[in-house]
Formats: sequence, C-alpha cells, structure tokens
Amino acid sequence: MVGMAEMAITCSAGGVLMALGLGSCVGVCVYDYHKKIAGLAHVVLPASGGQCGSDGKYADTAIPALLKAMAAAGANERSLRYAIVGGAQLFIGASTGARLDIGPRNVEAVLALLKARNAAILAQDTGGNSGRTVTVFGDGRVRLRTLGKTERDLVNLSGAGSERGSAGLAGTALNVHMAAA
Repeated sequence: MVGMAEMAITCSAGGVLMALGLGSCVGVCVYDYHKKIAGLAHVVLPASGGQCGSDGKYADTAIPALLKAMAAAGANERSLRYAIVGGAQLFIGASTGARLDIGPRNVEAVLALLKARNAAILAQDTGGNSGRTVTVFGDGRVRLRTLGKTERDLVNLSGAGSERGSAGLAGTALNVHMAAA
C-alpha cells in the first residue's frame, strides 16, 4: 500500500503497489520494461516551494525521488514508461465557494515534470470529480478503479502484446482519458 505522500518500488513480477482513494492526488506509475522494476508515487501537492517534508508529498520532489530509488534498484531512465491517474476536482473553498483546483494543478505539475524528462507517458486517466484507486503490478500492468465504475485495466507498461516497440514513445500519450469536471 502506498499512502498519501509516499512512494514505493517493487522488483518482483509478483509485486503489487496500490494507492487507494486518489482524489485530487495523482498516482505516478512507472515501469522499467527491461529490468522489470515498477514504482508508484502518491503525489499530494504540485510544488514544495522549498518546504521540507516527505519526498513523496510534492510532484517536484516525488518524481526525482522515485526515479532515484528505481535507479538504485537498477532501472534505466531510458527504459521507463509512465501512466498517471487522479487529479480530480474535489475541493471548494469553505468561505468563498471557489474551486481550489488542487487536482488539476497536480496533474499539470506532474505532466510538466515528465515532459521535461521526455517521458514515455503511455496512459493518463485524470480529472473529473471522482476518486480513483490505482494498482501497479510488478509485470507492468496498471489497473484502475474509479468510484462508481467497474475496475478496468488501464495499460500494460511492459509493452507485452503491443505492436509498438520502445522507439518513438517519448513524450506521447497513447491512452488518455480526462474526465469532465
């Protein structure tokens, strides 16, 4: 289980990483398709602004920390594939009734950081106003459950069964679903 502001990796094909109840938070799923190493970060806020805290709390600290942990386990950044999930619009300001846009800001921050790395983002299920649970399996599968909907496979980051090879994936979104707000 990967809790809020946490991240984890697994180097086992039978390993399972899960982030429950992603509301405005974003689950960053990553997989090294050569070394078979999976990782998941449960990002709570877009930017640390220099604040200390859990490396997994902020997009600007979680992504580098997750990639560092994966590299320490033998992953190669050129072999990584990504999926992002979450970023729902759930919060309204108590006194003003204004949208706080934490979820959309989290998605924007994660996408900007991954784009800067020329990341191969193979799937994205973000936005809307429903919570999600994401499960990343050690074999590269990413499964998604959205509140009120049937659980489904989002993507297989290993590329198994895919006609596309690893070439030409950088910076592309092959499977994108952005729920209406």
